[in-house]
Amino acid sequence: MKFSGLQKTSLLDYPDKVASILFTPGCNLRCPYCYNWKIATDPQPPFLQETTALEILEKRKKYINAVVVTGGEPCMHKELPKFLAKLKEHGFSVKLDTNGFYPETLKECLNYTDYIAVDVKTSLEKYKQLGAQNTDNLQKSINLLKTNNITHEFRTTLVPELVTLQDIINIGELTKGSKTHALQQFIPENTIDKHYQTLPVYAQETITEFAETLNKYTEKTILRT
Repeated sequence: MKFSGLQKTSLLDYPDKVASILFTPGCNLRCPYCYNWKIATDPQPPFLQETTALEILEKRKKYINAVVVTGGEPCMHKELPKFLAKLKEHGFSVKLDTNGFYPETLKECLNYTDYIAVDVKTSLEKYKQLGAQNTDNLQKSINLLKTNNITHEFRTTLVPELVTLQDIINIGELTKGSKTHALQQFIPENTIDKHYQTLPVYAQETITEFAETLNKYTEKTILRT
């Protein structure tokens, strides 16, 4: 595999662990509020090769105990399961971030992953605004995790216009019975569509209302605001 970058240390991206983050190039979606859009839409060399990435991570073992693979969209890369297996062989806890549109690859990754986060970005009918004409694969990934024992979370970034209270209800129906759902505050910076940089973020009272609504569908709602 090749990567668009490596963040050496994160205290936020893997719950209760100190992690390094690897960013994979390319994405099948075109979310207008994406802040990693250069990696997602037009990845440019130089790329970090797999061997070099593993060497860097091995040297950082005294500082970290986990690796997060994110993107872009990691599951676009068919070699991902083999790479995750190598991370496990090196003794790391492994977290995978995905948009859920590659359920077959995701299924292959289950044995080599300790934690999976799937973005459920909005109501299914609004996914056309994100560049997806069909959401069948997303629904397959959601059902895959709901019926699997691996530690996972669904997560939703609270983007004004794209995520309303009705969307929260629709998302809740889609992920109903889940163990954990995280709601994340939207940061209107460096978005691919400049319109989203002008939107005021949701107030804490609104986020609390969203969380209370989502609590009807999930065992635990986490706020990252």
